[in-house]
Amino acid sequence: MSPLAPADAGTDELREAFEHGRVCALAAQGQRDLQRCMAEHPDLLGAGPFDAALASSIALAMAFSAPWCDATELRLTNRFVLWGFALDWQVDHEIRSIGELDMLVRRQLAVADGAPAEPDDPLGRFLAELRAELAAVPAFATLSGEWRDAAERTLVAMRREWRWRAAGSDAGRPGLDEYLANADNLGCTVVNVAHWIRNGGPAAHTRLGPLVAASDAVQRALRLVNDLGTYERDRRWGDLNALMLVTDRSVVERELAARMRQAMALVDELRPQHPREAAYLTRQLGHTSGFYRFTDFWGVA
Repeated sequence: MSPLAPADAGTDELREAFEHGRVCALAAQGQRDLQRCMAEHPDLLGAGPFDAALASSIALAMAFSAPWCDATELRLTNRFVLWGFALDWQVDHEIRSIGELDMLVRRQLAVADGAPAEPDDPLGRFLAELRAELAAVPAFATLSGEWRDAAERTLVAMRREWRWRAAGSDAGRPGLDEYLANADNLGCTVVNVAHWIRNGGPAAHTRLGPLVAASDAVQRALRLVNDLGTYERDRRWGDLNALMLVTDRSVVERELAARMRQAMALVDELRPQHPREAAYLTRQLGHTSGFYRFTDFWGVA
């Protein structure tokens, strides 16, 4: 007996469950690819928090953000998210000095510009693979600068936060506004730009600037969503968190509500001309907000 198609499902409840099952199947395909990717890069992704649950969480997040895509279309997006997690882990847990950090940033930027990775740079080798795949997309010829700028912003933001943490005192820490201005350290927009280059249509490619601005607003909201959900883990690990910059959790909660409104106002302005990209950002914000109410991407204590 063949599976029910949505049009044949009979009830709204059954159709909804069918759609959820389809998206979960898309995520399962993505998870299997990410686990293959981890196995291909054992020196970078073979230990620590890089487990099956992380692969599943990434694949589910992107499948629910872009359920109209197929597994082939989401493959590169998923792998870029995984690179972002690997970068974050390196900066937060492997780097021991500003000199090491500057070398990491310099090497990743060189790869982003098209240079080969250094032999002893597994993170750069992974990024070089992803960049080569992205560069094979016709739109990359005209949009490579936008992706490279997003990559640089992510790397610079991670470097800036590392220095804030290294200062080790309240005097060296940013205010909440400055902290949110550095939200590129979350690594969302750099992934979104790659996703739109790979999967966007001509309208998205010709008006990528407004999409990036909306993505940045969503990214700032997600910075707070993340922090509200991961405070205890960040405190144990010595990571910076918005809740460490204020005396009252309600300040962060109110700021999140305001940032959510700002983000959705920008997304809604784009919706008439870019319905799919607007839906992608809306679903990304909604899925991640729900996810962090109950768990975290990192699975190590």
